[in-house]
Amino acid sequence: MSEIAFKMPKMGESITEGTIINWLVQEGESFEEGDILCEVATDKVDNEIPAPAAGTMRQHKFGPKAVVPVGEVIAILEMSDKSADSTQTNSLPLGEMSEGQRGNSSKEPSIKTKDLPKKKKEVNMRSLPSKENNENVFISPLVDAVARKHHISYEELARITGSGKEGRLRKSDVTNYLNEGRPFQFAQAVAKPSGFQIPDLKFDKGKGKIVEMDRMRQMIADHMVFSATTAPHVTAYVEADLTKMVQWRNANKVAFQKKNNEKLTFTPLFIEAVAKAVKDFPMINSSLDGTNIIVKKDINIGMATALPSGNLIVPVVHNADKKNLLELAVKTNELVGKARDNKLKADDTKGSTFTISNVGTFGSIMGTPIINQPEAAILATGIIKKRAEVIEKPEGDTIEIRSMMYLSLSFDHRIVDGYLAGSFLRRIADNMEQFDFKRKY
Repeated sequence: MSEIAFKMPKMGESITEGTIINWLVQEGESFEEGDILCEVATDKVDNEIPAPAAGTMRQHKFGPKAVVPVGEVIAILEMSDKSADSTQTNSLPLGEMSEGQRGNSSKEPSIKTKDLPKKKKEVNMRSLPSKENNENVFISPLVDAVARKHHISYEELARITGSGKEGRLRKSDVTNYLNEGRPFQFAQAVAKPSGFQIPDLKFDKGKGKIVEMDRMRQMIADHMVFSATTAPHVTAYVEADLTKMVQWRNANKVAFQKKNNEKLTFTPLFIEAVAKAVKDFPMINSSLDGTNIIVKKDINIGMATALPSGNLIVPVVHNADKKNLLELAVKTNELVGKARDNKLKADDTKGSTFTISNVGTFGSIMGTPIINQPEAAILATGIIKKRAEVIEKPEGDTIEIRSMMYLSLSFDHRIVDGYLAGSFLRRIADNMEQFDFKRKY
């Protein structure tokens, strides 16, 4: 028995290093000639590194995800005397390959010596729930990096036909898929083939200045497309008379700030009204998990907020139903300030169960917001606008100047039906209209 240094092989003229994906033969395990010892990724292709002879794995010099230069020792192998003699006779340093061993394609080098029985590979597999998909897709770090760069989901990756061994997905497969225009980007997983294929439409996108999306804008785009194509959106509308609320705020905002050192905006007032309505209609505060509906015990209200870059983010007021008006004002002002200064932390944007988008801030009368997944609904509040309204009174109708606002609720019709959505939306409006003008802060 003799120990031999197993080196990172050269897998192409321009390749200077490789990333170890995983070891298929662990330390102390024996292997036969042709068994795959490890998988290595380069910037061109994923490769299987075979054993040139039978032996035992003594030591891994590098672990998974390690980037190793070509020629560096990556493992120590113990070879049988017969195997060692055979290797020396071949005059081929262990871990290096001849042109014949590299395969016939310069673009997709194959690192197999010959087709011999191999051990069952123990690799990380991601199972994807669709009969239309390749149900056991191995996502290598190289393919994963390309997918993340182009915001391709694992479900979408599973629809791409792999040209590698046992249908494995290669970088070239993903690149070709991108060049074809991502035909499966908006396809939905179905139990049975529907026969429908997304047409290869060629749009004239015109010419002009090219503005590349920043990372956040790409994430927003992906999130919105996912939500719009996953949840059947329905939008309900009501109109609310906010005259009492507006008058109370105008009468108390200066004193409120002087006493508490906090600005009093409409946001905490809106959150208060919404949180009360959610308590009355808890099914709104839910998410869909397969065929189960998860009704959340906490009421965490997200509020869509603009960043200096123009992108939107949703900081969260946790346990909004348990906070008084001052606490809500303090929290909303804190989150808005953090967003303005780009100082929001991960915990500030996690755990939302229902979202409010104040489109009135931008002067919009109303909006049809897209649901913030995985929530069941989202509320949009329009601009508060004064106008003449007919007011019914016991002594007769009168025309008065009132502060009016439209509310729109987009809801996931898989979870929420029209009756629940309409009742919930009406309750929010009632909470706003029945605002206690004499309340103390």
